[in-house]
Amino acid sequence: MFRKLILISVVILISSFNANAGSDGDLVLKKNEPGEIKDCFEKLNRATFAFNQALDGVVFKPVASAYRFLPSPVKSGVSNSLDNLSNLLTIPNNILQGEFKKAGVNSGRFVINTTVGILGLINVAQYIGFPEYEKEDYGQSLAAMGVGPGCYLVLPVLGPSTVRDASASIANFVGGDPWYNITVLNNTQHFSDFDYYASKITSGVDFRAKNYNAIENLEKNSIDFYASVKSLYLQDRQQKILNTNKIIETQDDSDWEEIETQ
Repeated sequence: MFRKLILISVVILISSFNANAGSDGDLVLKKNEPGEIKDCFEKLNRATFAFNQALDGVVFKPVASAYRFLPSPVKSGVSNSLDNLSNLLTIPNNILQGEFKKAGVNSGRFVINTTVGILGLINVAQYIGFPEYEKEDYGQSLAAMGVGPGCYLVLPVLGPSTVRDASASIANFVGGDPWYNITVLNNTQHFSDFDYYASKITSGVDFRAKNYNAIENLEKNSIDFYASVKSLYLQDRQQKILNTNKIIETQDDSDWEEIETQ
């Protein structure tokens, strides 16, 4: 519920600005380079970024630090399970982007890993030759349709985003995310809203742990940590939209293992 309120509030807040700040017609996918994405709300973004840093220092960093010392099989199982759940969001976006073959492959991957792989703890699909898995979300689908990113945006708790991606996230709460539907909208005897929010929190901790050293080094060596995070995020996001591993500008692919917005 907290995340839903945040996203709705953000979209309402920026809707009056987006007409002249983020929808100028030039920021379509073909010209969607990270350097062209405007930081229209920089003062607000920097304040939110400072809040997120404080929250990270109090909550996520200590928990992630402890999480890193768990046995490797446990951490691997958690990551595999989270990746398996993300198929539920990837599959409908494969379809929206016209990638029906990928939708079929990912559906098969989900079924195999959920059953034989014991709720996704073991990535059995990988071992039997399924292609490498690429996550998709509604922001990526909108980008593939030619919708520009609008302005750069830092969300409370959730971190870096854009106007387009923040707006697209609301689709998760109106039927777009099957996992949200199963757990929050339609509590069953097997799942509840606790399962949804627990998975999201765990995903955040898992991400922070994977990138623990990279984040610490980036903060230590950056003249402007906010600007460095923005640059890395936008470049990584562009790679995901274009489904490429090409290193853009000054980005080193070892700087950031995985960034998620949805």
